[in-house]
Amino acid sequence: MGISNHSTSRPILLLVAGAKGAVGSTLAVAIAAMKHRAENVLSSLTTRNMFPYLAAPDKTQMAGWDIDGKSLTACVAAQGVIPEHLWKPHAIDLNEIPLQLAPSSSQDLRLQIEQVMKDIQTFKTRHPDAQPIFINLLPAGVRNNLRGCQRISELFDKYTLEDFPDIPYMLAAIRSALPVVNFTPNELEIPAMVNEAVKYGTPLSGRDGKTGQTFFKVVLASAFRARNFFVDGWYSLNILGNADGMNLMNPEKAASKLANKTELLDEILGYQVGQKYGVSSHKVHIDYYPPRGDAKEAWDVIDFSGMFGLPMSIRMNLQGRDSILAAPLVLDLARWMAALKMAGKSGPIPELGFYFKKPVGENPPLTFQDQVQSLRKLEQVCNAEISSTL
Repeated sequence: MGISNHSTSRPILLLVAGAKGAVGSTLAVAIAAMKHRAENVLSSLTTRNMFPYLAAPDKTQMAGWDIDGKSLTACVAAQGVIPEHLWKPHAIDLNEIPLQLAPSSSQDLRLQIEQVMKDIQTFKTRHPDAQPIFINLLPAGVRNNLRGCQRISELFDKYTLEDFPDIPYMLAAIRSALPVVNFTPNELEIPAMVNEAVKYGTPLSGRDGKTGQTFFKVVLASAFRARNFFVDGWYSLNILGNADGMNLMNPEKAASKLANKTELLDEILGYQVGQKYGVSSHKVHIDYYPPRGDAKEAWDVIDFSGMFGLPMSIRMNLQGRDSILAAPLVLDLARWMAALKMAGKSGPIPELGFYFKKPVGENPPLTFQDQVQSLRKLEQVCNAEISSTL
């Protein structure tokens, strides 16, 4: 049988942790806007013409959680990402998105999981025909020490998890058989969590959405490798003035993101940048600069050499919009996860490395060329698996 048509397929329901933050509220406006002028959003999606067995992107719904008790429209206005004339026509739709207060991190972990699972069931009841996808947009947290955790029971018995508010959402989503998108730099794909995802038959994607500076870093580094240029040093500076920028001024919370942004360069090139100096000359800095708001700026200075070892240099200045870059990727990933769920995939999906700074799973593609090729192959796999069951 052929692959089914958009019009007969289940819409996607995004269940977002951190729904009122900069990316979450931008995502909500995008979903509301698609119902009226879809092209304004669809033109930014890499999956817009893919997966005909899923409902069209403009049928996407949203629900979720946040610690902020204000209305979603008040949060959209406060975030300042989208001009008022673009979001205000959708105010009614925005305030109809069902959002719950996040569970208190001081609660017992089991109670938090139970609350989130009840919320998930409520959201599913409200959207009975939809395929729910869990989206983690919580702030960067401190690095965890959970890599040795092999069983979920150890999370309950051996660890203090107040500093890791993602954990109860992740567990509740997996135990509700929801595919997971971990867009944060927080390392949640520990062995116990991966085993649980396989047990419940649900796919995991992550970690740390690759939106602006790091996306172009991967593209350029892949080009340097293909051209056999030797990279001698790479200096990267990010300035941004949103809540993410303020949060990352805490060195403990910035550690994972900085590591993710730094390690991928050596992985792509196949050698340590700065090896002749005996110390890394790949430097990455993030500074909170309030005047920028969500419109972050990224500067890169790249020193490389060609024939005879003669030095050359590139300067790159990206003036981006953090959440405007991120929200379409979240929509793309949700569609990938719905397709992967239909195809019967579970556990980490390394082929989605195109979207992440630190892709989870074994042997993820590293260069830009390999990442694009992996997406094409994964799409073919999904299409073949799903068409055989329709």
